[in-house]
Amino acid sequence: MTSGKATINRLKTGVPGFDEVLGGGLPEFSFNVIAGSPGCGKTTLAHQMMFALATPERPALYFTVLGEPPLKMLRYQQQFDFFDSQKIGGSIHFVNLGEEMAEGDLKKVLDRIAAEVQAHSPGLVFVDSFRSVVLASQSINQAFISLQEFVQKLGMLMTSWQATTFLIGEYFSESDPNPVFTVADGLIWMRQSVQRNSVVRKMEVMKVRGQPTLAGLHTFRLSSTGVQVFPPALSPSEVDSGGLAAVDDRLAMGVPGLDEMMGGGLPRGYSILIAGPSGSGKSVLAAAFLTEGARRGETGVIAAFEQRPTRSRGPHLVELVASGRIGVVDSRASFLSVDEVAAQLIAEVHRLKATRVVIDSLSGFELALAPTFREDYRESLSRMVMALTSTGATVLMTSELEDRYNDLRFSPYGTAFLTDAIIVQRYIEVDSRLKRVMAVVKVRASAHSDELRLFHIDDNGIRIGSTLDDFEGLLGGRPTRRLGTGTAPAQPAGDIVDSIGAGDG
Repeated sequence: MTSGKATINRLKTGVPGFDEVLGGGLPEFSFNVIAGSPGCGKTTLAHQMMFALATPERPALYFTVLGEPPLKMLRYQQQFDFFDSQKIGGSIHFVNLGEEMAEGDLKKVLDRIAAEVQAHSPGLVFVDSFRSVVLASQSINQAFISLQEFVQKLGMLMTSWQATTFLIGEYFSESDPNPVFTVADGLIWMRQSVQRNSVVRKMEVMKVRGQPTLAGLHTFRLSSTGVQVFPPALSPSEVDSGGLAAVDDRLAMGVPGLDEMMGGGLPRGYSILIAGPSGSGKSVLAAAFLTEGARRGETGVIAAFEQRPTRSRGPHLVELVASGRIGVVDSRASFLSVDEVAAQLIAEVHRLKATRVVIDSLSGFELALAPTFREDYRESLSRMVMALTSTGATVLMTSELEDRYNDLRFSPYGTAFLTDAIIVQRYIEVDSRLKRVMAVVKVRASAHSDELRLFHIDDNGIRIGSTLDDFEGLLGGRPTRRLGTGTAPAQPAGDIVDSIGAGDG
């Protein structure tokens, strides 16, 4: 006697990110429910899967139960890129069940479905909207078959014909009493999250029989291409880091003198945080990092949340973007999620085989998020950074940091621990002049300079200067000259300008 597992073929839905959430695709011959409130994208998701999966060998039947004719539905679905008019009437057939539904006889509805299935032998069957079937059954005053019997017979019919079936319905709560939720092999719930003036679409795969799915709510976006789902970035437990990167394999930062301060450059595969107040040069350093990579034959990706890449960031950055050597993730879409940005960054990294990634800045990133995602920003950011570095890319992030001289912080989000290296930039006032200083705070598993060095920015970028050996207390807000370094007695070098660091940089 032999034993073995039955093989279940998983269909690729044609919806970006959806197969990953489903756990590898949709089980063939399964009986599925797509549920949610009006306007959340149920019909669009169904049509996108249908046009992706329907072939002459696996035709699709789309039953419409609503009063509107299929022609009206198709008029709107034609606006999406996935629509293929050549499949209509061949691989895809539309059937209106409005007449049978008007009589309120579920047996006649079931008989009509059975007749169409027998005539076309479909591999895919869609019923939209199944909610109308439910409402019709509730208004029946005669002794026709019950809704539960209807659902059971429909499921048996589709299974015997080996059709993958989808029931689309407008449901407002998972607690709605309905036998279809029990019979269904797969239950996909689509939602719209409204908070203040933001509307975010999310979906949850509540069950798929026979395979594990990604738990929780997953952001998706509707655009001219259709539905795109954004699975979460890898969790720390899912990342096989293989230990720290070899510190002898280092990347040049693109700023003369900075590599020496870091002990020879930034180890490949690390993440680094550049923290400082507005105007301190964070974006300029980020641009130098990408430009240096391009000079060495590497490609890069940037997500700029404060301003698009311009010549103000670096003289060559615009040309590198225009030539395709540096990819730009569009950060201008409204109501972003961290998972959406992470998915776009990882896609660009794979497309360009990029080795350098810049996120400028974390402060602007947070402002670009829909309000519903800001509470979990820190946790989501942690997953994103680990997912990006797991691709082999080196990640540079900038963070707006208000100059508070009574404490030393490197990030307003408590995210400094996420990164392998930190560079901090500060303003100081010396002899009634505003000056910039820079220090390497950490480079994990590597020796580095502990000096606080002056730097300035000119047309060629950042230029690192000397240390201020004549002063002490630079980070405390009131630097003083050391005794014996001049003719004047020790005295405060001047108050730090408190207003600096209040804006974005």
